[in-house]
Amino acid sequence: MKKKQLKIKRKKQRERILPRSVPLELVKSERGRSVINWVFQIALVLAFAAAVSIFFFQSITMQEGSMEPTLQTGEKFFINKVAYKLGSPKRGDIIAFTKDGKDNAAIHIKRVVGLPGETVQIKDGKLYIDGEESEAGKDLPEITNPGLADEAITLKSDEYFVLGDNRNNSEDSRFAEVKNVNKRYIEGKLWFCISPFDKLGFVDHELK
Repeated sequence: MKKKQLKIKRKKQRERILPRSVPLELVKSERGRSVINWVFQIALVLAFAAAVSIFFFQSITMQEGSMEPTLQTGEKFFINKVAYKLGSPKRGDIIAFTKDGKDNAAIHIKRVVGLPGETVQIKDGKLYIDGEESEAGKDLPEITNPGLADEAITLKSDEYFVLGDNRNNSEDSRFAEVKNVNKRYIEGKLWFCISPFDKLGFVDHELK
């Protein structure tokens, strides 16, 4: 009787162990390894995408009308945060920047018109770079308020002069609240429009 009970007990023990061994057998099988490899690759891609999004790109919404008609209020964009880690802004680039670089500072979007070392001035409603009238934006309305640029401004080696395309309704480098933009305060270059859907695509930096 005791032998019979012992056999039954051992059988039950094997039944309990068997289900636990099934996942292990699945892992060891070719199909199991294929599934695990596929899951690992998906996880790796998602992790990479998240890292790229966090460290290289940032979403931003156009909060003001200072870039009309090029950009409209409410449009959303990705900015490329590494563009100016590898290089420097060029004339015509649409950039995102803060006034003082603080973490909670508002981000502004404007167009670069003056580069480091250049002399910028606005006279008779027109923009002059190093004494010559700028070709960029010649089709835009004349500037009615030259602000600080009424007198010639020479930019330092790390400074940029920015204007909004809506030049008569834009708070930009002409005003003491913004002044010249220091490179270290530039968040990045406007890169991709994500909203509205009909404008989905890469940002065209050419001034029409």
